[in-house]
Amino acid sequence: MPAPTLLSPFTLGPLQLPNRVVMAPMTRNRAGPGNVPGPLNATYYAQRAGAGLIVSEATQVSPQGQGYPGTPGIHSAEQVEGWKLVTDAVHRAGGRIFLQLWHVGRISHPSLQPNGALPVAPSAMAPAGQAWTLDGMKPYVTPHALELGEIAGIVEDFRHGARNARAAGFDGVELHGANGYLIDQFLRDGTNRRSDRYGGSVQNRARFLVEVTEAIVAEWGGELVGVRLSPTNPYNDIADGNPAATFATAVGALARLGLAYLHIVEPAAGDPVAAGEMPDIKYFRKIWRGVLIGNKGYDFTRADAAIRDGTADLVSFATLYLANPDLPERFRRGGPFNVPDRKTFYGGAAAGYTDYPALGA
Repeated sequence: MPAPTLLSPFTLGPLQLPNRVVMAPMTRNRAGPGNVPGPLNATYYAQRAGAGLIVSEATQVSPQGQGYPGTPGIHSAEQVEGWKLVTDAVHRAGGRIFLQLWHVGRISHPSLQPNGALPVAPSAMAPAGQAWTLDGMKPYVTPHALELGEIAGIVEDFRHGARNARAAGFDGVELHGANGYLIDQFLRDGTNRRSDRYGGSVQNRARFLVEVTEAIVAEWGGELVGVRLSPTNPYNDIADGNPAATFATAVGALARLGLAYLHIVEPAAGDPVAAGEMPDIKYFRKIWRGVLIGNKGYDFTRADAAIRDGTADLVSFATLYLANPDLPERFRRGGPFNVPDRKTFYGGAAAGYTDYPALGA
């Protein structure tokens, strides 16, 4: 048999994907009042339904999980109904869509929190930088270090979000364990200084990730649950002393859950790796026997090569997909490709969101 290509079909659990192109999760800050998705969001996702799989923008599982204005939630009845507009539109267009479940942890501000409370984190360590609030940029605050008895409630928030995702018509869910948000804050030793069973050893630091994933799997079954990790990404002021060892342990713990896939944000040039092997996509191919999604600045040539040589099973695209709603078809034809407009990435309305032209438009 010839080697598969980026445009070959793929079987993902019970789902038949027409190609191996994944639309990566991308925060766009265009949810309506109450953090409820609306018709504009439905149009945006339906335009991109030619992907083998769409992973939605990060979606907070509770009011406490919000870190930016205009990001959607999945914790209220109104949000579930708003997401139904999206999933119905994607399915009518022939697509498949997973919801990415999110809690930002310390990457928030009291003005975005219920009753002006402090954001939460594994340890009381303020991140460098500023929070984007409704009143502009404000310095991050020192978060509340979660007490042992509070952690189970957040696990339940993820479980409830997963249940609501099913009610909203999604085809599956992805856990956001990347980019310096709450799951990642527990995993990495630069942000987790706990001395209880959620801190210290790598096994303890991975416990929260595993418990949340188990709760989501209990709602969906493993074959419709993915996990996204970013072992070396320094975004949101986060780091780990030995990311290869940390994430090998975490992935080993996830391996027994029969997940749909592991989605890896790969190292970029300049990402800090203090010790150990570089945890790139080839590193995870050696330790993960399931479906593997690669992500980080891929173009068609590099992505197709990764599929052909078996390094990855699927490849996700972010800004390239944002600007090219018919990306798989453009790959088939060899382009041309629209150029992303970074000024319109976050917030606003249709401009830079639903007005990128398709081929022949």
